Amino acid sequence: MRRLFWVGVGVGAGVGLTVLVIRKGRSWYATMVPEPASGAVDTAIAVSRGLRHALEEFRAGRDEKEAELMAALIGDRDVDQLRATAPERRERLAKNLRDRDRHRTEARIAQDWADAPTEDPDDATYSF
Repeated sequence: MRRLFWVGVGVGAGVGLTVLVIRKGRSWYATMVPEPASGAVDTAIAVSRGLRHALEEFRAGRDEKEAELMAALIGDRDVDQLRATAPERRERLAKNLRDRDRHRTEARIAQDWADAPTEDPDDATYSF
């Protein structure tokens, strides 16, 4: 119980000291900084707050859109399970692409040579 009491005293002192520092700082600021400069500072603070608010709105919109796209992409599947199987799926996709390219190349070669002559007109003794 004693510890809880002293924790409460420490928190109260900390809050009281913070309030005192803020009030004294504001009064010092009001007396030391000329009016045009304080107006510029206030404008800068307002612009900073506006930018911070715009950044927060942007981040919220981005996170919402990311969640929407992720739901459309993977549906109800588990993201951790998809990440765990990603290397296997990448390798399978790469193999399929290599096979597809090889088959296309072979088909293109066969098509290109389909109407080519099989006999050399200059050499009647050898056939291909």
